[in-house]
Amino acid sequence: MIQRLKLVALGLFALANVVMAIWQFGWVAPQQKCLARGGWWDGGFNRVCARPVLISDITGRLIADPKARAEALKALGREPGHAPAQKAPPRP
Repeated sequence: MIQRLKLVALGLFALANVVMAIWQFGWVAPQQKCLARGGWWDGGFNRVCARPVLISDITGRLIADPKARAEALKALGREPGHAPAQKAPPRP
């Protein structure tokens, strides 16, 4: 009886260690790496590390106010002086 209980306890201990290792290397470590790079972590089933993007980068519209542009870039973790140059969209 004691032998069986000992094996059950050791099995549960081993299973708990495997689950914690999977959690650490599958969710926690990638999240820490993503956040250290300045990304946005989605910890759902897909565990996606996304890069923040300005809407103006997608649409091509300029942020006319330099102070607002600098604040937007700062919020994304990008330096205002090192941002990609924006081009005004062609007028129809």
